[in-house]
Amino acid sequence: MIIRPKTIKHRRKISAIEKDGEVVKFTALGGLEEVGRNMSIFEYKNEIVIFDAGLQFPEEDTPGIDYIIPNVDYLASKKENIKGLIVTHAHYDHIGAIPYIMEKIGNPTIYTTALAKEIIKKRQDEFTNAPKIDFEIIKNRDVVKISDNFELTFFGVLHNIPDTVSILIKTPVGNFVYSTDVKFDYDAKGNTMGLDEFAWAGKQNIHTLFLESTGAEKPGLSPSELLVIKNIEDIFKKTKGRLIIGTFSSMLTRLDEIIKVAEKYDRKVFISGFSMKTNLQICQNLGYIKIKKGTMASLDEIHKYKDDKILVLSTGAQGEPNASLMKIVNGEHRQIQIKAGDTVVFSSSVIAGNERAVQVLKDNLTRQGAKVYHSNIVDLHASGHATGDELKQIIQLVKPNFYFPIHGQYFMRAINTELAYEVGLPKGHSLMADNGQVVKFKKNEAQITEETVPAYYVMVDGLGVGDVGEIVMRDRRVLAQEGMVVVIATLDRKTGRFLKNPDIISRGFIYLRENKELVEDLRKKIRSIVSRIPRYQSIEPDYLKSLMRDQIGQFLYNKTKRRPMILPVVVQV
Repeated sequence: MIIRPKTIKHRRKISAIEKDGEVVKFTALGGLEEVGRNMSIFEYKNEIVIFDAGLQFPEEDTPGIDYIIPNVDYLASKKENIKGLIVTHAHYDHIGAIPYIMEKIGNPTIYTTALAKEIIKKRQDEFTNAPKIDFEIIKNRDVVKISDNFELTFFGVLHNIPDTVSILIKTPVGNFVYSTDVKFDYDAKGNTMGLDEFAWAGKQNIHTLFLESTGAEKPGLSPSELLVIKNIEDIFKKTKGRLIIGTFSSMLTRLDEIIKVAEKYDRKVFISGFSMKTNLQICQNLGYIKIKKGTMASLDEIHKYKDDKILVLSTGAQGEPNASLMKIVNGEHRQIQIKAGDTVVFSSSVIAGNERAVQVLKDNLTRQGAKVYHSNIVDLHASGHATGDELKQIIQLVKPNFYFPIHGQYFMRAINTELAYEVGLPKGHSLMADNGQVVKFKKNEAQITEETVPAYYVMVDGLGVGDVGEIVMRDRRVLAQEGMVVVIATLDRKTGRFLKNPDIISRGFIYLRENKELVEDLRKKIRSIVSRIPRYQSIEPDYLKSLMRDQIGQFLYNKTKRRPMILPVVVQV
């Protein structure tokens, strides 16, 4: 029976493992309340196995942040128990945190596929002080006895990057299937591809299935990659000028197919985007992508070719400010500028939160004379995540006793739970835990406990990891929303009188030259605050700054109904 508290009023921190028989503990350090930052741990007695270590891109309320990564304080305190880090595939929401956390958690061996190894290794080399990683390469159906009580069987699944795996986890409590990103694809006759491995897993008497939720809201079936490539090929046929295709640098299967179409229509392929170029080179080195000699060309030579012989593959289809496609649109790219007759294809979905940036990008491309195609016009992208109806097929094949939706926001996971019930899972056998909440599994039961481990955001800002906390974020939000006012009072140390008129600096609040009356009223207010301090009393700078901060803040709110950050400076001469 599952016990799930509806509300958790008091949570205690995780203690040492209780002596309550054979128990496997599962905790997500990220990925259960967002799309990204995927990291989970399985624990049995003094053995810990980690699955993935991804990053999350910044949100609207985290201004200035580069990435958000999982909190690994709990793992750092038990690093001697960690038996390995399993990486399911090479997307950054599953590998992006690795350079930041490995030293802290004891640099455990990473078990992953050949492609993921090379991409992780390449990124690790960019961090000069990061430790050298020990890798164990795994292949489909490899069995790894990673510890006395954990045996892992890896099996390949479809995703939009090669070498993606799910894992059968054998423990003393039972067998679990952990499946993060997975998609369905269909052949020319409409037959489903990629289900054999889940059918095999369904014969293993599965205690609990952990399955992603990203596409749970979408009904029906995914468009096939064959359809996407056919539609892209149709655009090749009718495009007379340059063709620019924007997509994710990690969509290597799609990029491989597009390059084959370019070869068919005799277009030279130019790669714009460092990460895309690196990933394609790694795939070529591993033999996953085979490109004919002479197909690729350097961007420095693009001017040598006629427009109808040019294909540019570019990063930045999400409107990222520093990515290649945005630089092209803004005229900042050294070799490519948009001109009338260009055709630009967005072969990617729009990540939630990027809608406005992508719309601005499409508007600016169109203003400059480009013809723009995207998935709302014709199917140019097949998601890397199974739809709700496809997830139901997986659940039916695996036949778990319990079900644990992972990898998605709460609403997505709630829908995923309903999918399981629709295909016959007994009511109450789906678990909806939050990040940091400890879930216990026994042989015939699963229980969400009130125990927690730290799972709050760790911000990466430049070279700083974790040094930007909630107080700093709050200040940044205030500055972004209300601006700031700096007030400088220069006083005689002995008399406390002003030696000069108070200086006022405004940033993001008002333009001083256009608000002279308010500025003069503010100066009078500052003088009034200081004059009320008795002359015989020496001025305490900290007290005066606190007084100015409170009273000037209230004064400006009364005048403007805005609350800028007030930074008082007291100079005594």
